[in-house]
Amino acid sequence: MGHSHSHKHSHSQVKDRNLVISILLNILITVAQVIGGIVSGSLALLSDALHNFSDVISLVVSYIASKLSRQKASIHRTFGYKRAEILAAFINASTLVIVAVLLIIEAIKRFKTPETIESNLVIWLSLIAILGNGLSVLLLKKEAESNLNMRSAYLHLLTDMMASVAVLIGGLLMKYYQLFWVDSVLTFLIALYLIWVGYDLLKKSTKILMLFTPEQINIKEVVRVVNKLPRVNKLHHVHVWCLNDDELHLEAHLDLKENISINEFDNVLRDIETLLHDMFDINHVTIQPEFNKTDSKDVIVQD
Repeated sequence: MGHSHSHKHSHSQVKDRNLVISILLNILITVAQVIGGIVSGSLALLSDALHNFSDVISLVVSYIASKLSRQKASIHRTFGYKRAEILAAFINASTLVIVAVLLIIEAIKRFKTPETIESNLVIWLSLIAILGNGLSVLLLKKEAESNLNMRSAYLHLLTDMMASVAVLIGGLLMKYYQLFWVDSVLTFLIALYLIWVGYDLLKKSTKILMLFTPEQINIKEVVRVVNKLPRVNKLHHVHVWCLNDDELHLEAHLDLKENISINEFDNVLRDIETLLHDMFDINHVTIQPEFNKTDSKDVIVQD
């Protein structure tokens, strides 16, 4: 057990370190792009700076949530802050969508009245942003695969790197072909992509916060396999939800065929826990045992 705890602690330190590095990189990029956008007159560069600033906020939120999620439970907070990372993912997804809407409004305004842009400055600053965000993306990529909070931060950075690539292309087209309207079009396309990825993340985090049944869980199938176990009559009044990325909970009433002892029920419970873990990855099970209780055993789910 000691080795497992040490490994988890070390893993968390690496995650937090990577977030801090990404925060510092994005602060530098944001400052450079704001100055460059004002000097060059590039809306795409300023919009990229705005997105980078939202990256800084999202990374700070993710960092705080990561720290909070490891706080111990207490009498007043029996789950601790385990949901902090899901809340951070929800906030970050919301900011992605809000930033995207603001960019669309500005892109439409600028498209109607295009302005001459200092393309050389746009090109160099977008290259810097690509390198900075690219490094941040690599730092967070592994964590993003299994953690919704880190995925929200990762998506902020990934979309910003893509935005910087688009700004670079726009800068080259403006430099060599004087296509200044490209600046607005690229901003608009970047914003649409932000809405797409932001909405998906917003939907996932909202489902977890609302305690919806995870998409991969078929409650009727859960009931069917548990009901096959010896001494089990019917599993009913079932609730299944994700507490965070790592914990999948089930609570239910269990009608038994016999009036068994507590020791015997412990064996039944152990079988149920093993079955649910192996088949559905449910790792926290709370069962209320019943025998001859006068309630409906046919109601699978109920408030």
